[in-house]
Amino acid sequence: MIKPFKVALLGCALLSLQLPVQAQKASPTRLVEKVARKGSELVIPYEKYVLPNGLTVVVHEDHSDPIVHVDVTYHVGSAREEVGKSGFAHFFEHMMFQGSDHVGDEEHFKIVSEAGGTLNGTTNRDRTNYFETLPANQLETALWLEADRMGFLLDAVTQKKFEIQRSTVKNERGQNYDNRPYGLVYEKNSAALYPYGHPYSWTTIGYMEDLNRSDVNDLKNFFLRWYGPNNATLTVGGDVTPQQVVKLAEKYFGAIPRGPEVKNMKLPAPVLTQDRYISYEDNVRFPLLQMTFPTVPNFHPDEVPLDLLAEILGQGKNSILYKNLVKAQKAVQAGSNHPCTELAGEFSVQILPYPGQTLADMEKLAREAFLEFEKTGVTDDALARFKSSYETGQINSLSSVSGKTSILANYQTFTGNPNYLPVDLKRYKAVTKADVMRVYNKYIKGKPAVILSVVPKGKANEVAKADNFKVNTTGYKAPKDLYAGLKYVKAKDNFDRSKRPAAGANPVIKVPPFWTDKMANGIKVIGTRNDEVPTVAMLFSIKGGHKLEAKDPSKAGIAALTAAMLNEASQKYTAEEISSKLEILGSSISFGSSTDQMTVSVQALTKNLDATLALAEERMLHPRFDQADFDRLKKQALESIANQSTQPTVIANNVYNKLLYGENNIMAVPTIGTAASVASITLDDVKKFYADNFSPSVTNLVIVGDTEKDKILPKLTFLNKWAPKPVEIPADVKVANLDKTKIFLVDKEKAAQSEIRIGYMALPYDATGEYYKSQIMNYILGGAFNSRINLNLREAKGYTYGAGSYFSGTESTGPYTAYAGVRSNVSDSSVVEFMKEIKRMREEGITDEELAFVKSAMGQSDARKYETAFQKAAFLNNIIRYNLDADYVTKQNQILQNITKEEINALAKKYLPVEKMNIMLVGDKASIKPGLEKLGYDVVELDPDGNLLNKVADTPEVMIVAPEPTDPKSKKAKKKAVNKEKVGPSVIRTF
Repeated sequence: MIKPFKVALLGCALLSLQLPVQAQKASPTRLVEKVARKGSELVIPYEKYVLPNGLTVVVHEDHSDPIVHVDVTYHVGSAREEVGKSGFAHFFEHMMFQGSDHVGDEEHFKIVSEAGGTLNGTTNRDRTNYFETLPANQLETALWLEADRMGFLLDAVTQKKFEIQRSTVKNERGQNYDNRPYGLVYEKNSAALYPYGHPYSWTTIGYMEDLNRSDVNDLKNFFLRWYGPNNATLTVGGDVTPQQVVKLAEKYFGAIPRGPEVKNMKLPAPVLTQDRYISYEDNVRFPLLQMTFPTVPNFHPDEVPLDLLAEILGQGKNSILYKNLVKAQKAVQAGSNHPCTELAGEFSVQILPYPGQTLADMEKLAREAFLEFEKTGVTDDALARFKSSYETGQINSLSSVSGKTSILANYQTFTGNPNYLPVDLKRYKAVTKADVMRVYNKYIKGKPAVILSVVPKGKANEVAKADNFKVNTTGYKAPKDLYAGLKYVKAKDNFDRSKRPAAGANPVIKVPPFWTDKMANGIKVIGTRNDEVPTVAMLFSIKGGHKLEAKDPSKAGIAALTAAMLNEASQKYTAEEISSKLEILGSSISFGSSTDQMTVSVQALTKNLDATLALAEERMLHPRFDQADFDRLKKQALESIANQSTQPTVIANNVYNKLLYGENNIMAVPTIGTAASVASITLDDVKKFYADNFSPSVTNLVIVGDTEKDKILPKLTFLNKWAPKPVEIPADVKVANLDKTKIFLVDKEKAAQSEIRIGYMALPYDATGEYYKSQIMNYILGGAFNSRINLNLREAKGYTYGAGSYFSGTESTGPYTAYAGVRSNVSDSSVVEFMKEIKRMREEGITDEELAFVKSAMGQSDARKYETAFQKAAFLNNIIRYNLDADYVTKQNQILQNITKEEINALAKKYLPVEKMNIMLVGDKASIKPGLEKLGYDVVELDPDGNLLNKVADTPEVMIVAPEPTDPKSKKAKKKAVNKEKVGPSVIRTF
């Protein structure tokens, strides 16, 4: 199990330097320590300072790319909340983007975007962070912005902003919790696992009734209590110097007064006296069983062996749960994990059984898996896999300045020491078999758990066991008032803080140099060196994919099924053996399929590249195509297709594609296929598809990493064994003809939100033509956070958590799409606002200010485009796929800087045909249809597969503005989100 924000440390110990005492007294800002690289160590050099007001400043100097990442982490999350006031930490994160004394409403986003940067904020149980990545010349602007909202926020917090953001948070809850299958699992489980009043007993987003009863003064008090500089860490990494950062930190943050004292929290682990059975009904196809055992907090000595136990039981193809449940075709998914946070840890097992299997059966099988572990214990192989995978995950986490900066911020916040890396590495390397058996006996064997059943609506009798637990509020004592007597004291400056800092000279952007080659069997190769981390990444793109299924649409889904089979056994090794070898190497090989290509992704540490390529040869050229694997994967595919009916977003995307492409176009069929088409596919069909279409003659290869052309090409001689064959790519079929704008409605009964898609088939990809120029136009309409669409629907109206639009093109064609998930009761008004903004852009065009904004924002963003191996690979893949000139980026920049308002307005008139667009909604028909029918469009009802339910007589097309209603690394690393947070609801991003 890989946990994020650790790093492999190779070689000698870190060099830690301390200033003499007299030097510390000479400056009001104290240098605490300096950590430098010694020899070839894989470390994050930094300097740490503390300002007189308590602000900790950590600086990582890295001049490899002309960018800077700024992170401000406040040691406050939902764990600092109290009963009846849940959700404040996350709510306040939203408010921090709503302007301050010297920064106007929505200006924070606009300023960072205009500077070519990107930004966000996240909240979890234990901390809230705000961050931006910008060109290095914009460092002072970033610090000015962060300091202004730390020291000058509250007078800008108005009741109107409060209400809008409260509405936005409600939309976020609807989108990520209430309207999502299994979205309430974490909330229900937390309430049962922790005692009433424990700050982990509610989720980060909180309860809506708490937010409804709160007022703007509650929120202001939360800020005054927790947002002082002494409870924050400013971490800056990138093309900067410590002296530069400290000087600016002193200027902008130094005068901000200290806040109240904040002490670290420590609470006893929850104690369960018996198994607690709880359940709820949800709009799901598969029931779910989750068993959760309380464990230990972050950095506890038992954390690492529990991580390894989770991996042995339920992670990867060598785990017990995979073998006994997934491979045995008893469960669609089965796994275990062990997320830890500041106050507690949770060891969880989750199982989604196939139809015909009961949750009671799944609980029995889970307990049998524990018993099997008792007998088999920890193998040498499992121990080696765990340690190697951990090392690789940490190396990969150092691939970007933002990654390294976030690691430093995380360690400083939770340990007080950014240089905690060697300690963390040591405990992962030191874990033993005996440690794992000890923690199993201490925390899992025979211990009570919270056992949650999620069952389809109307099937309450299918729970694992009848509920036996209800939250008990007796005995709860409210904490003492932490908010009495708080006063807002602003900093007193000796400079004019209202003046936005001037940016330095624009950094010089270096497009990655690259080399090309072509193998004898037709593979086109393009590569570049990236030696910041000792890894190599390779991407094979084999043209065809889903598009090839046009030859026989009755077998739709065969490309995806073939890719899944290639992820299984080879002639020489079982899938489990390959998985084990890859994990020991710290490598990955994965096959995928999309609309127009199949892909093979290979990633390895440079030192293990040869061994990894040997396994790639096995999988690519010698697949076993085992019947048992095929039967299992086909069954999974059929269940996944059936499960789509529970997912509004998937329904919306599938139906929208069908409207765009039309009935007789393979692109109107989901890439996974249909129930009928997948049911008809045989193993012989898969073998033939592979033999006919998996060919070097239609393959491009991108290589990025710590290697050179003359070193890597000799290692690829095994590809010469791959015999070329002619592959005929079907010609494009004419897309659906759209005579006029209509509304298409798919019923999702009692849905809390409506998914909206609006658009039409626009134009194909062109790096320097009208496609690229249309993206410039759309940046203002729906391509940025400060776009007209998002500012209207999210920030002004509070209808949605996020809305936007985009052009998406390939060689042949591509759609223009506007999208949002909106509250059900504003579905009709949201359609009106979408169409109003699109029509306004078409008829009125853009302003001079917007033209200057888009030129600055898109132009300066180049500084962020080529930092990581992934970004370099995307750049190279574009060149080789579309046969672009080496200097196409230069040409794009010339187009951007020279484009006129008249050109953009002409593009809007040409490519925003409001009179011929599909307007598609997936939502609760009973509540939203009456409002939609008043908008003057034909309303056509479709089923979840996009088939016609009824046909409405044509009505005059009238645009009616309806009144407003009253009322957005390695596989394992991804399973553990940033700062060891749970993936999903426990970590909340601002947008």
